[in-house]
Amino acid sequence: MTTWATVLLACAAAFGLKLAGYLVPAGWVRGERRSRVIALLPVALLAALVAVQTVVGDGGALLLDARAAALAAAVVLLVLRANFLVVVGAAAAVAGILRALGWA
Repeated sequence: MTTWATVLLACAAAFGLKLAGYLVPAGWVRGERRSRVIALLPVALLAALVAVQTVVGDGGALLLDARAAALAAAVVLLVLRANFLVVVGAAAAVAGILRALGWA
């Protein structure tokens, strides 16, 4: 499969998923508990993606490097209710400094 075919297939899949979201009957998402769960799903998925991208190395091995330290710094700043741009900048700075010091 060529690169363009892969890109077009991914675009079609993304469009199909968004269209499916509009076609879901309203009764499926009514209710206080369901609404809370549905509202928190993107947060949980993003957190899982960040965690996997941070600590999983080649072949699925656990890898602790500058990314893990940057994530820890970001978590601390988020707990302290820092501005999001400050959190991102500080995490990037921590990762950059540690990589400059040789901790890949």
